[in-house]
Amino acid sequence: MDLDAVLARRPAVALVDELAHTNIPGGRHAKRWQDVHELLAAGIDVITTVNIQHLESLNDVVHKITGIVQRETVPDTVVRAADQIELVDMTPEALRRRMAHGNIYPAEMINAALSRYFRSGNLTALRELALLWLADRVEEGLRRYRTDHGIAAVWETRERVVVALTGGPEGETLIRRAARIAAHGSGGDLLAVHVTRSDGLTGADPSALATQRQLVESLGGSYHAVIGDDIPTALLDFARAENATQLVLGTSRRTRLTQLLTGVGIGATVTRRSGDIDVHMVTHEQAAHGRQLPALHGALSPRRRLAGGLTALILLPLLTLGLAQLRSSLNLPSQILCYLVAVVTIAVIGGLYPALAAALAASLLLNYYFTPPLYSFTIAEPNNVIALVVFALVAATVASVVDGAARQTRRAARAAAEAQTLSVLAGSVLRGHDAIPALLERSRETFGMVSATLLTTTDRTHSDPTTQSDPQRWVTLGVAGTPPCRCPAEADVTVPVGPDAVLALRGRILPAADQRVLTAFAAHTAVALERDQLTQQAAQAEPAIAADRMRTALLAAVSHDLRTPLAAATAAVTSLRSPDIVWSPRDTHDLLATADESLERLTRLVDNLLDMSRLNAGVLDLHVQPVALAEIIRLALDDLATSAAAVHWQPATPAPLVLADPVLLERVIANLVGNAVRYSPPGHPPVLTSSALGQRVELRVIDRGPGIPDTDRERVFQPFQRLGYRDNTTGVGLGLALSRGLVEAMGGSLTPEDTPGGGLTMVINLPTDPTAVPAQQPPDAANAEIWA
Repeated sequence: MDLDAVLARRPAVALVDELAHTNIPGGRHAKRWQDVHELLAAGIDVITTVNIQHLESLNDVVHKITGIVQRETVPDTVVRAADQIELVDMTPEALRRRMAHGNIYPAEMINAALSRYFRSGNLTALRELALLWLADRVEEGLRRYRTDHGIAAVWETRERVVVALTGGPEGETLIRRAARIAAHGSGGDLLAVHVTRSDGLTGADPSALATQRQLVESLGGSYHAVIGDDIPTALLDFARAENATQLVLGTSRRTRLTQLLTGVGIGATVTRRSGDIDVHMVTHEQAAHGRQLPALHGALSPRRRLAGGLTALILLPLLTLGLAQLRSSLNLPSQILCYLVAVVTIAVIGGLYPALAAALAASLLLNYYFTPPLYSFTIAEPNNVIALVVFALVAATVASVVDGAARQTRRAARAAAEAQTLSVLAGSVLRGHDAIPALLERSRETFGMVSATLLTTTDRTHSDPTTQSDPQRWVTLGVAGTPPCRCPAEADVTVPVGPDAVLALRGRILPAADQRVLTAFAAHTAVALERDQLTQQAAQAEPAIAADRMRTALLAAVSHDLRTPLAAATAAVTSLRSPDIVWSPRDTHDLLATADESLERLTRLVDNLLDMSRLNAGVLDLHVQPVALAEIIRLALDDLATSAAAVHWQPATPAPLVLADPVLLERVIANLVGNAVRYSPPGHPPVLTSSALGQRVELRVIDRGPGIPDTDRERVFQPFQRLGYRDNTTGVGLGLALSRGLVEAMGGSLTPEDTPGGGLTMVINLPTDPTAVPAQQPPDAANAEIWA
């Protein structure tokens, strides 16, 4: 595609075929989709086409299905960025029928195509891949629309089953039940979520959660971890954010007595608040058998302090009333111990402040009701004063110790929750092929954010990049969720990632405790970013490594393959110049022929080496012009006229003009035909056929030789590869590598195929000149020509 010509015309819409196509060497961009980006930047709308097998994320899947490696790929993000995507679909039977009728390929290609790439199974699998990929694209658009319009209601466009995991032994039962529910509807999604509470009341077993995560992923689901103190709210928020249609929970493991004492459980609360989300309560063997870990942990939440205050208001009057009835049978030390037990109980429930208040109140009650003189705050005996002071000190000390234990328990639980979250994070990164998107998605999901964006600054001299508010000075490296932050000033939370990048989250302000975990997320992101940069540097160094490998191979080739013809020519000339021997005319002719043949071979090898070097350096001088393919083939076959085998040529009628460099194309054809002649068995000469298909022409060089195994198809196009042949007539192994490079430099392709019945077929695909009139074949070449 002439990009400059399209930009100069400035059309409103440009139709660009083959989005994944590779441009010719020396162009402004390596890939055609990069040309499309430049057209879009110039304000030109683009309509383009791409096959499902050319999407980068599906490359390995397509290879497993078809057995063919797609060398032309396009990043998924390029296609997903389109304003509109239309799927052009037809059944495999209909496509194969069109091919069999000759509507797509010429007759000589039909059988090979139908028996290889276009098998029914391959087409069915590729069709399903296209439908699933486009369904994900539609789902992204729906999620964006719901976010933009603030829609919280569930739209049951697709079954999404969320299973809540506590880390308990019932987890595997719940996962399998949820997987069966998701499998009832075609295309259903399975999502497992674990809510990590900061107060550590979940009793989660990390090893059990790791096992359950593996089970979820083996069933095709995804595992998620969120932080929330209110488990029902966190579960429902996650389910609504994922547009879930069903929620699976296990019945409570608490005993009936515990349920009566602690009130309504999580399952009942979720069911009451679920709204239009269906809730499944699944029974299991551990139901009502109690938890494995005790539920009494110290806590300092306002709710627990309030409970401690209410306990003091109720317990102390009741205890005073009871002890007043037993005043005659209990002495003061016993009464003090009873009040001490009450203060300790209040400290366990409500912590330090309710316990101190209870200790003060208990001292006053003891003084008023049980210390002589009664019903007065006066203390008559000094011993009673000491007893009451000691009681107050002991009560305060015990309350302080209980409160400190509660605080330490809370901190330990928080640390365990953070460690578990970071463990999940590390697992997500290790399991993913692309670390940065996984980190951003986990950051957004874990902290309940709307979006997470990784930004880098273009201003390297600024000392504090997080204070920048100019979107023009920031570049987005990755984003999860919508809408993304264009600069740190638009985010609710920012944290630096290395010297030049920042992680920006939008959604809510995070408490200080969560900021520490977010810093760990940022550290992981910094490592992933540095790893990506190192990968890019390694990729940039790869051409130099390849050049070094070629240089080494070139030295090896020079040491042997170039020296052989040079030695033969030198020996022949030296023999002719020897004054000691009188050569007969026949011997003289043979020696001159040997020298001429060796020098011609040496010249050919040097030309190939020079052309390969120019091709790798991108400085090969091309003169692409409309040429008649028949004329080029005749010239190439004339150069091979000394071959002992015949070559059958079946030209196309009419033959369109192709866009190629005539000299280079002649070399390519001569090289391929020479290889075919070399490996063709006696009585089975190579065959050349040409055919036109749209704006392309295919020239096929067919032989009946031993062929090439599928595993070596691409290796034969590497320089200095001879697949084990080491005789002195096979050259240095540059022929096929140079041929493919020359064809691709002319805008075409060179690919190997199996010859039906055995052998190898080399297919040269070249563009035609759309403005030229197809050349007519002369009468004597209308059907076939034979070169001998």
